[in-house]
Amino acid sequence: MEVVYFFLFLVVSTMSVSASPDYLTALRSSILFFEGQRSGFLPVNQRAAWRSHSGLKDGFDQGVNLVGGYYDAGDNVKFGLPMAFTITMLSWSVLEYGHYMRMAGEYGHALQAIKWGTDYFIKAHPQPNILWGEVGDGGSDHYCWQRPEDMTTSRRAYHISESNPGSDLAGETAAAMAAASIVFRHSRPSYSKLLVAHAEQLFQFADTHRGRYDSSMKVARMYYASESGYNDELLWAAFWLYEATADERYINYAVDNAQNLGGTGWAMTEFSWDVKYAGLQVLATKILLQGRGSNAEVLKQYQSKAEFFMCACLQKNQDKNIGRTSGGLIYKRAWNNMQYVTSASFLMTVYSDYLSKSHQHLQCPTGQVGGNELLNMAKSQVDYILGNNPRGTSYMVGVGSNYPQKIHHRGASIVSYKVDSSFIACRMGYETWFSYGSADPNIHVGAVVGGPDENDNYADDRADFEQSEPATYNNAPLVGVLARMYGLSTTYRSQHSTPAAASPLSRLYISHILTSSWNFEGRRYYRYEVNIKNNSPRMLQFLKLTVEGLKGPLWGLSKSGPATFAFPPWLKALAPQKSLVFVYIHQAPKATITVSTSVFD
Repeated sequence: MEVVYFFLFLVVSTMSVSASPDYLTALRSSILFFEGQRSGFLPVNQRAAWRSHSGLKDGFDQGVNLVGGYYDAGDNVKFGLPMAFTITMLSWSVLEYGHYMRMAGEYGHALQAIKWGTDYFIKAHPQPNILWGEVGDGGSDHYCWQRPEDMTTSRRAYHISESNPGSDLAGETAAAMAAASIVFRHSRPSYSKLLVAHAEQLFQFADTHRGRYDSSMKVARMYYASESGYNDELLWAAFWLYEATADERYINYAVDNAQNLGGTGWAMTEFSWDVKYAGLQVLATKILLQGRGSNAEVLKQYQSKAEFFMCACLQKNQDKNIGRTSGGLIYKRAWNNMQYVTSASFLMTVYSDYLSKSHQHLQCPTGQVGGNELLNMAKSQVDYILGNNPRGTSYMVGVGSNYPQKIHHRGASIVSYKVDSSFIACRMGYETWFSYGSADPNIHVGAVVGGPDENDNYADDRADFEQSEPATYNNAPLVGVLARMYGLSTTYRSQHSTPAAASPLSRLYISHILTSSWNFEGRRYYRYEVNIKNNSPRMLQFLKLTVEGLKGPLWGLSKSGPATFAFPPWLKALAPQKSLVFVYIHQAPKATITVSTSVFD
């Protein structure tokens, strides 16, 4: 989809609040978050404007170029295992719901987020049996509180090899590159084939030279220990390679090793960067329901375990279910509980769709369940995250009117390098910024924090890393769920709209996304991006926008009245499925921008 960009400066003090979640803004924000986690040379179209280049010599001391990739959470370490899981889940999200992302104008951004990871994995896999799995170490990194741009901590890189294996790390990276290869199959065929080649080599490496990566890379054990072992990653990678290649060897591997690697033995109540069983069981079920695969009986055994997980989410198992808070949030454990919420919500969402497409139901010990009940449960979790909870708090930063202001994140909590490039030393960050009582100087839009405790209580406290730290693997599954919820809400509107609502005005969708903020001379400024999409099948020939309370200068649009603006002279019309995007900067949380007149041909 083509996007036309215009830029304006305005000052507005009003804020519009929606009674129901704004899935479109949340979707856009959830993808934008990844730009704030980037390491390396940032591109010219970087939208998280408070970030700058960092980690520009990563790997150089070991003779390898490891510039790029993502910081996992609120620190400045690049951990390979959760990064790979992040890319796998982003890819799965696009594969299932990319058409909704296209509708939202976010498909290109989602692919950019995936490619930022896969480009790094290509660098990290210079030889068939060598994979670099970490840059930096948690110990030295956590001793300091510095922006990525100022890092003085160790940037030593760590790898696995034949003599120091890591089947879990290699397997997950293989899964990520295989899943991403499907995403890029049509748009970048050569790149897709390169990803498949790396994925196949990594799977062979993982299977032939078995071992836990945190036994070879002990530096990772304190932060991302592979408690579940590597059997799940071997099966996970095999299923994704089957999806990517249709090579029967991979589905046969998953069938032949179903029992001894635990695929048909483990009944799970969590899905995470460490434990992949529930995810691979759902993927196996998809293959079964689509009539693919080499052994339906074994795939049905996988399906029974997938259904155990679904029933546990719905609390419809007789003995083992997933807990919830009194406010209805899935609750697994205190440290970053939201990762389990978003990953479970994704699996429920896709499983619901698999059942609906195959006209089947979920069979729980307490009775038969329709796919809609799973989808409604996933929706309730998303709505909770976006503010429909006892506190009325949105746990996605920058979305809604009440979201965390002091997150456990080095880059967000320290003044932007672009605003003040003065060097911030290792411990100085703790003294000056970590203990800083005010809100973060940079709003890390889209960051999903660890979330509330088992009683729905949340402390907006930078020091409380269990609750206030975001992570890439919190967001990655949520991207897919938000795309599905956006599609669901759009479908509902089109099916239940009144004749008046079906007027041309309803065919224009306006959304805001907060892209950056900063303090200047004691005042706080916000930069928003506004997207106006022509969802009609007809050409938009004329548009008049109303911006209430405008007090500043404006560029890029033609002023048509005291508070109204139209297309600039050089834009004559907006074609179907194309967007007009502009930005504004002011000192209030959000402006109120409405369409007062529109004319379609």
